[in-house]
Amino acid sequence: MNITIITVGKIKEKYLRDAIEEYSKRLGRYCKLDIVELVDEKTPDNASEKEEEVIKEKEGQGILNKIKDNMFVIAMDLGGKQLTSEEFAGYIDNLGVTGNPNIAFIIGGSLGISKSVLARANYKLCFSKMTFPHQLFRVMLLEQIYRGFRIIKGEPYHK
Repeated sequence: MNITIITVGKIKEKYLRDAIEEYSKRLGRYCKLDIVELVDEKTPDNASEKEEEVIKEKEGQGILNKIKDNMFVIAMDLGGKQLTSEEFAGYIDNLGVTGNPNIAFIIGGSLGISKSVLARANYKLCFSKMTFPHQLFRVMLLEQIYRGFRIIKGEPYHK
């Protein structure tokens, strides 16, 4: 299975880079992982709603340019469906079984994901109704993907 994480923004904090590196290494047993980092657009202080939409669409265009036609796209979105870890594992497993071995997870920037990217998404997933920094969220997503593969393989995992 091929997993691509397309994300807006770079990771600056060493402890987060270390965690990402660790989960990336662990995932190497289960899938081919590719993390694509896109530049986050600067949002001016007191930006209007219209300015924010323009920024989201610009970031969205960068995301869309990285999505290949054969990718099953899962957008991380507050309006998406919430799953347990077991349900998430089952969903990923089912994608592989049904001929969708190329999965792209999309993590938007601080303003979220553009309408055009959400329209391209095959599935919208929400980890929580809470808001998380997108840098930290990347670690959380990698951990859940790793946990999902362990569940799929029937290997022990921390509950």
